Amino acid sequence: MSEIASALPLCVGVFFGGFVSGISGFAFSAVAGAIVLHFYPANIAVPLMMVCALIAQTYSLVNLRKSMEWAQSLPLIIGGVVGIPLGLYALRSIDSHSFRIGFGIFLTAYAAYMLLWPATVISKEVGGKATDSAIGFASGVVGGLTAFPGALPTMWCDLRGLPKDAKRGLTQPFIATMQLFGFLLVMIHGDFSADMGWKLVWALPGLIVGTVLGLAAFGKINDLIFRRTILSLLMLSGVSLI
Repeated sequence: MSEIASALPLCVGVFFGGFVSGISGFAFSAVAGAIVLHFYPANIAVPLMMVCALIAQTYSLVNLRKSMEWAQSLPLIIGGVVGIPLGLYALRSIDSHSFRIGFGIFLTAYAAYMLLWPATVISKEVGGKATDSAIGFASGVVGGLTAFPGALPTMWCDLRGLPKDAKRGLTQPFIATMQLFGFLLVMIHGDFSADMGWKLVWALPGLIVGTVLGLAAFGKINDLIFRRTILSLLMLSGVSLI
């Protein structure tokens, strides 16, 4: 009974994280962490959320595979793979707390501005592979420092005014790859224990149900509601970093 009780906050947290991730394709850690981090220390909560987010992303990728744009996401992915180790290295040499606060303020201000002035977009044709690689690189660095690699690509797609399927098709392969790469680094460093594995088993029902419900909701919302949802989640991500 005590084991079930101790796993309940994790199960609830990953349920909501899976639901939000199912709808939007990102922001799992921002939502799940708001609950899980109150009950587990970061060295346990973060690896658990990483593997749960990866499972949710994998489920979404399989179910939305026809709309995933892996080839177009490749420049983002290449830049991100280069950037993440630099971000992790920078954690040791800069004031990561101040960086998180600054980035959180930036995300919050951007999302609030775009919600108030929704017509602020640039051409869908702007940018190219070099720009996408630069966005991916910056996202990898930010992801290494803050665990939110999906924020900048999501903002980039939003600024270009892409419809919801195109946004998700570009950003979800990138986010899933970054989560996989980050989790591999965690495993290499031996930061995922057998006890965490059992906690993951207890959390799986909530994670699966939340992700399934989120994906079902994604299929029913229109582009306008999806954009407002994305911007609201960006704001939530920003506030969670401040």
